[in-house]
Amino acid sequence: MTFNRRQFLATGTALAGAGLMPRIGRAADPIKLGSILDTSGIFDAYGKPMDHAMRLAVSDLNDGGGLLDRQIEIRAYDTQSDMALYAQYAQQLTRRDQVDVVHGGILSASREAIRQTMRRSNTLYFYNVMYEGGVCDRNIFINGVTPAQQVEVLIPYAMKQSGKKVYVLAADYNYGQIMARWIDKFVRDNGGEVVATDFFPLDVADFGSTIAKIQSAAPDLVVAPLVGGAHLSFFRQWAASGMKDRIPLASTTLGVGNEHKVLTAEEGDGIMVAYNYSQEIESPGNEAFKAKWEAAGGNASEINEFAISTYAAIMTWAEAVRQAGTAAHDPVVEALESGLSVDGPSGRFTVDPQTHHAIADVRLMEIRDQKMQVLETLPQRQPMDTQAVCDLGANPDDNTQYEIDI
Repeated sequence: MTFNRRQFLATGTALAGAGLMPRIGRAADPIKLGSILDTSGIFDAYGKPMDHAMRLAVSDLNDGGGLLDRQIEIRAYDTQSDMALYAQYAQQLTRRDQVDVVHGGILSASREAIRQTMRRSNTLYFYNVMYEGGVCDRNIFINGVTPAQQVEVLIPYAMKQSGKKVYVLAADYNYGQIMARWIDKFVRDNGGEVVATDFFPLDVADFGSTIAKIQSAAPDLVVAPLVGGAHLSFFRQWAASGMKDRIPLASTTLGVGNEHKVLTAEEGDGIMVAYNYSQEIESPGNEAFKAKWEAAGGNASEINEFAISTYAAIMTWAEAVRQAGTAAHDPVVEALESGLSVDGPSGRFTVDPQTHHAIADVRLMEIRDQKMQVLETLPQRQPMDTQAVCDLGANPDDNTQYEIDI
């Protein structure tokens, strides 16, 4: 057989152009990770640390050789706290960028703006924020704590410190509305009564008349699932009115974005909270993470709960890709559903196959001197409890946000 060099080169060039013959020395295509966060706008106190955590996680993975000998490429979009941009960027990530996974969303409304787009396009989606619970969708994995982990712990503790009559102040959108119902449930479960519930749009900053109403109602405890910078005004006005030392206060949100550091000690001291993470956790893992954060150009004082759950979620996804041997959607989901676990600065996160939520540690804390001081750690809290209606093993096509029925 005669070797025809010119014919071989011509044939090889044609095959390479058709994508049938790999180019010599061509690196493997990157795995693409999409991110949609508020890194500017009114919710950037949450979004900026989450963005830094995402970039830190990807940098750690790439420095270790990437995944499956492929580097991870970030496609990140800043929504500027505009809900309309969440839907727009979700479309761009799935259609134009064709990413392998998306991590993003902060407010529950932003999650719902993303979720159905990801489901329709079969793009794996991680939501890494504490929320009101109940989402049941095989295409989403949720790394934030739920009411069954947080509120079920916080309410009995706070009532034990105060009494049975509870007044609730909540943000007026789905997070606050559903969370108020969870609070009511756990108050009643512990022999108490919610005497009133008030809802506030996110831009409300004047709580003078509300504080007067609370004084008239004379509750034993105020619970405040309030959200954002405007609502932070309540805690200042509450302290200024002299009520802070008369009626104990608990919150399901204060501190997750380091808001307690914006308040003075006089304004924040004594407020009771329950979360997965505090900068004050005394462990080698937390100290090492804070040092790594600063080495990557961040300020460790900015680390918040959402940053920790974002970092852990990306590492969870990465481990699933390794176990699956591919970044393809279905094998990665199946790997995640094996009950996969990763360890982080706040402890272990384990995927619950039934609900696609995380089993995680929860800490009862009290704000003191602009710090969230840990009082008690409750290890590996299940995310289900009254959310057990979600069973993605039995109903893999479910696409529901179940709400508490009271």
